[in-house]
Amino acid sequence: MAAHVIGIDFGTLSGRAVVVRVSDGAEVGSAVHEYAHGAVERALPGTGRPLPPSWALQVPQDWRDVVREAVPKALAAADVPASDVVGIGTDFTACTVLPTLADGTPLCELDGLADRPHAYPKLWKHHAAQGQADRINAVAEARGEPWLRRYGGRISSEWQFAKGLQVLDEDPELYDRAERWIEAADWIVWELCGAETRNVCTAGYKGIHQDDSYPSRDYLAALDPRFADFVDKLRHPLSPLGGRAGSLTARAAALTGLPEGIAVAVGNVDAHVTAPAARAVEPGQLVAIMGTSTCHVLSSDQLAEVPGMCGVVADGIVSGLWGYEAGQSGVGDIFAWFASTSVPPSYLDDAAAAGRDIHEHLSALAAAQPVGAHGLVALDWHSGNRSVLVDHALSGVILGQTLATRPEEQYRALVEATAYGTRMIIETFEAAGVPVTEVVAAGGLLKNAFLMQVYADVLRRPIAVIGSAQGPALGSAIHAAVAAGHYTDVRTAAAVMGSRGPAVYRPDAERADAYDPIYADYRELHDHFGRGASNVLHRLHARRAGA
Repeated sequence: MAAHVIGIDFGTLSGRAVVVRVSDGAEVGSAVHEYAHGAVERALPGTGRPLPPSWALQVPQDWRDVVREAVPKALAAADVPASDVVGIGTDFTACTVLPTLADGTPLCELDGLADRPHAYPKLWKHHAAQGQADRINAVAEARGEPWLRRYGGRISSEWQFAKGLQVLDEDPELYDRAERWIEAADWIVWELCGAETRNVCTAGYKGIHQDDSYPSRDYLAALDPRFADFVDKLRHPLSPLGGRAGSLTARAAALTGLPEGIAVAVGNVDAHVTAPAARAVEPGQLVAIMGTSTCHVLSSDQLAEVPGMCGVVADGIVSGLWGYEAGQSGVGDIFAWFASTSVPPSYLDDAAAAGRDIHEHLSALAAAQPVGAHGLVALDWHSGNRSVLVDHALSGVILGQTLATRPEEQYRALVEATAYGTRMIIETFEAAGVPVTEVVAAGGLLKNAFLMQVYADVLRRPIAVIGSAQGPALGSAIHAAVAAGHYTDVRTAAAVMGSRGPAVYRPDAERADAYDPIYADYRELHDHFGRGASNVLHRLHARRAGA
């Protein structure tokens, strides 16, 4: 028999399972299951209670349904007997976090709590805790908390502590009922193996766990005396990436059709788990996972304080190296928004006549333009700024429009803006003394060759690409192979099971030169609107939230 493992990637709108051969990383079958409830952003399911602006929730049953539906379908597609499967690994969006009882039961599934928004898991892009994040940062800075430097000087509204503090502020009764506050990445592992675990990745990047400790009780009490016990809801021994969390329970075996007792890997984050799938686990290799948002993960043998990063964590990507994380909260989401709201019907007709979807059509039209011909520059903040400003009260900007501006020109300006945002992140790394020696791209946006070439030109760097269309799921499968004992560590497994594609996007010198002055304009606007010269975007955000 040939040993196989299963990787499951839980995304924003769906989950996907892939069956992978342990000996060479070949992906032999896969299946996708769409969440019934998707991202809950307007009203609670069932009750219809409306949600305020900047909220984004999920429903735990959707995650269970991925396990029940996608795993058997992936096995069937692979034509691999379940008896050949030796392990299962999972990854999740982060920080997607939920309140539960001590046995792992989500509060939203308890009688009487279906109409309480704070009882549901908060999706990574829940940005309604910006006020709490501001408080966390101000108090930490005033007290000189040493851990703040590991996060570039600012904690994000997306992370565990800000979201937990929001629950306390807005629904203190529910806060008290929550015996656990847990990342979905760890919760789904609990469902599979029956054991509560906490992985070093989410704890380090999203849970402010540094140097073997969380923020002190005194600090938490300074935020709010009632918040002093928050770490009690998190506290649990941390497990290393690639470790074995436990064995598949009889209940989970019946749900998936897999053998009881196979290895269940410690949970992980979708972006970080992609690095081994892309064979990018050595110092200086930066992986950009480009989809609805973009996450940048970088392994390094150097520890530095990098302003505005999401964090630096020991062993956060692979053991023995420092793992850095940065990101952009909106990328593919921005393009999707534009295509669904700002394109005339005639463009849709033309795209259909050409046999292209609207993104392919806009990209083809945009690609025909010389660099800078549209006279536009945009800021990619439609979902706020994750790095390097760490401010989700910011919003998108596009300057230079005239009555002659065409949709494809605006589309190109938005693509370029996201590339400028990535260049800002890379330059911030290198200015802090953390070299970036290679850029590797993964994620759904790889299929857009125009976009990828723009990035290469703007960055003035070649961009290699992952060889798998299911990078996170493949990465989870690699971790499952290590947890099952088939490889000694993740780096060894990545060398065998990881995948690189043949394409490398190389910068065109003429276009790269033309982009430099536009990028300088982007930086000027970035600092003007993002660093306090103008607070108009914050005022607009406050008015929208108040309305």
